[in-house]
Order: sequence, then C-alpha cells, then structure tokens
Amino acid sequence: MSGRPMVCDQAELRTLFLFEKLDDEQLARLCREGRVELFEPGPVYTEGEPATCFFVLLNGTVVLSRRVGSDDVEINRTSQRGVYAGAFQAYLGDRARAATYNGSMRVTEPSRFFILPSDTFAAVMRDWFPMAVHLLEGLFFGTKNTQQVINQRERLLALGSLSAGLTHELNNPAAAAVSATSALRERVAGMRHKLGVIAAGRYEPQTLLTLVDIQERTAEQVAKATPLSPLEASDREDALGDWLDDHGIQGGWQLAPTFVQAGLDTDWLDQVAAAVDEETLEGAIRWLNYTVETELLMNEIEDSTTRVSTLVNAARQYSQLDRAPYQVVDVHELLDSTLLMLSGKMGKRITVVKEYDRTLPNIPAYPGELNQVWTNLIDNAVSAMNDGGGDGTLTVRTALDRDQLLVEFRDTGPGVPADIRSRIFDPFFTTKPVGQGTGLGLDISWRIVVNKHHGSLDVHSVPGDTRFRVRLPLTAAESDVIEPGSDQQPVSETPAEAS
Repeated sequence: MSGRPMVCDQAELRTLFLFEKLDDEQLARLCREGRVELFEPGPVYTEGEPATCFFVLLNGTVVLSRRVGSDDVEINRTSQRGVYAGAFQAYLGDRARAATYNGSMRVTEPSRFFILPSDTFAAVMRDWFPMAVHLLEGLFFGTKNTQQVINQRERLLALGSLSAGLTHELNNPAAAAVSATSALRERVAGMRHKLGVIAAGRYEPQTLLTLVDIQERTAEQVAKATPLSPLEASDREDALGDWLDDHGIQGGWQLAPTFVQAGLDTDWLDQVAAAVDEETLEGAIRWLNYTVETELLMNEIEDSTTRVSTLVNAARQYSQLDRAPYQVVDVHELLDSTLLMLSGKMGKRITVVKEYDRTLPNIPAYPGELNQVWTNLIDNAVSAMNDGGGDGTLTVRTALDRDQLLVEFRDTGPGVPADIRSRIFDPFFTTKPVGQGTGLGLDISWRIVVNKHHGSLDVHSVPGDTRFRVRLPLTAAESDVIEPGSDQQPVSETPAEAS
C-alpha cells in the first residue's frame, strides 16, 4: 500500500532519536533519497512481501502482527515517535535470509512515516557507520553460529544419556532371546530323540495320528493361554502333579508347572491317556512336554524380539531420522517415544502417569525439536526427584487449553526455589554440579517452543508439585515458524522495543 507523498523536513528528522546525532549534510541525504508519506487507516505492508522499505514513525499509531495459521496475532501497538520497522536488516545484504517482511504493519489512524528504500538504508549504514555495521554483522552471525554449536552440543549430551538408557533396555530382551534360543535348541533335540523312541515303540498308526492331533491342539492352546493368579496357578499345579503321580509318571512335579504355564489342565491329560495305552503314556506325556516347552520358548523369543523392535521403532520415532522435519504429528506418539527412550534413566523408583486427552487433534510441528523439549523437561524432572530422594511421580498430561494444545510435565520433586525461578530459562544458568549440566536445556526448549512454534513455556512450582507447561498452536504454517538462532527476528523485536 502506498501513502500520500508529503514534504520531508530535515528539522523534523533531527527530533527523532535515530537521527539526532546526524549533521545537516547527512539529514539532507536522507530527505533526498528517502520520502515522507501519509497513510490512511489500513495496511502498510504485509508479512511475506519483499522487504523493500525501512519505516520510521513520525506521528500516528501502528499495529504489528504475525500470522499464526490463518489468524493474524497482534504483537505490538504503539504511538511512540521514532519507532521503526520493515527492512531494518538490509545492511546484511545477500548473507541474510530472503528479504521479506517477517510481520505485518497497519495503522489505526492517519499516520506519517519517514521511509528509506532498503538499498539506501543499507548504503547509509555502511557509509556512516562502517565499524558499527561490522560489529553488528559479527554479533549477528556469531550469535547464530554459536547457537547452532550450542544446540548440537545439547543434542549430543541428550543422545549420550539416551543411548545409555537404550543400551540397557535393549540388553534385557536381547539376552532373554539368546537364552531362550539356546534352551529351544536343547528342547528340539530332546523332541527328536523322544519322537525316535515313540516311532520305535509299538504304537498303532491311528494312535500316532491321535497323538499328532493332540500335539497340534496343544500348540494352539499354548498360544491362547492367559496368565493365572499365583493362587490359581498353585492349585492347578497341585492337581496336575497328583494326576501325573496317580498315573505313574516319574517327576510329575517338574512337568506340572510347564503344563500350567501353557494353560493345560487334567482334562487335557485325560485326552492323552485315552489315546495311548498305559505302557506308552509316560513317553507320550514327555514328548508333549517338549512340544509345550518349545512353544513357550518360541513365545519368549517372539516377545523379546518384539520388544527390541519396539525400542528400535521408538528410537527412530524419537530421532525422526526417517521423517520430514516439519509435519502434522500426534503429540502423544512423540511423548511415548521420549518416555520409552528415558525409561532406563527413570528406573523403578519413579512412577510415570499418563493423563492423555486422546481426542486432541494432530498439530503441525517440528517433531524432532519437540522431542528435544520433552527430553529436557523430563530429564530435569527426574534429576529433581533423584535429588529429593529418588522416589517420585512424573505425570504427563495433555489437554485443550482454549485454542492451544497443552502438554504439562508435573513432578513431585523439591521444587524450583522462588529466588531463581525467573532465571531458569536464562542461557548457561544451572543448579546442577559442574560437569552435570550445561544450563542450556531450558533455554533451548524455550527457543524451540516460543520462537519456532509460536507457543509458550512456563513453570509453576511449590515443593512437591512442579509443573512445566508447554502450549502449542493447533494450526500453523511452516513458513510462519522461526528457527532458533536464525537471522529472522523474533516477533518481540519490533518497533516498540526498537524505541
């Protein structure tokens, strides 16, 4: 939108804090290469348009906004003379991000602006303030590079902690699978031997067919077996043991627990006894015992390898290595993968309670970055509870909070002291001993949630009840998201702060 041209007055420019130290020649150049325009109520420029001008308010009222999803969210409203907006990073030249306005500006009443084309603004900065420009460039790009290094370092620290826990979690099912495989080999060898003994015996063909049929139905029964209570299992073992003793089966007390685990009872034994004669009953029972043990061991191997696969999938979900960096995600999947990755660190003394609202919609986000936030907040909660004695409860809750998705992490640790609560999001601030914390976890989390996702992160804490609350917009566009440490300015750095 263009305004109505007006006369540029050097004396008026000198009254603005930006130009009060300039001499007459410099002010003349500004008036010569710039212009003054009057804008009626309405838009001045729109987010995403090429950033072609640097605006300085002479009089009137401006409103700055940012687009979040389909909504324009007001960020600032001011009538302060001299506040500026627009292409105020033009001095960075081609090294800056694509030169577009990172927000929108409108006026609510007739307002006058002094306007410099972005090329002129860049030239004036370099001609008049070469040393200042070099310092600003060094600060800008140095901060950006430092933030990237810090983020990478923080990720590596988190990865080290997670890999230790993941290794522990993977070791248990892997060891169980190796042990079960070794036992399975022995049982299969015993089954072959017993089958040879049965084949050499005086079994009628029909009897063998009946035994094979019982074996198949036994294997099916093992797959359907449901766990019994300790009392029920004990009673059934006694009943099976008595049956085996009554039928002359030696060591029946050793066979009974295996049959009970497979969900078998005395009715099943009666079927076996009815299929063979008394002389060959014990051989048939022991052959079927090998079948049961083999099925149970294969179930154990399947459970163990499934557990390994689940952990690997959780690691992939956590790392997001096979996913797009920005996508629509189910926050609960991200939380579950992070909790699983950190389960080894939490141990058995910390109880995890999930209070999920599964009706919440999926949201557009950077899932890998959110996993880093969950990791930092959960790790801090676990550390706090460990410092408080080791026992505790971590409650992870999701809910709809007005038009945002709320994720709350609540721990029963000693809490955050009131005198440091305002500093916990500051870079390099930590209460952990030297070598155990960088003081960057909460700072990075804040940047990811606030700068990158347009959300909020806050804390409420009293002894025994500390809650970190993350709020995320339900809708957003990838182009609306600002990366931490990027050269695009956060929304807060707008005219009101520039004044």
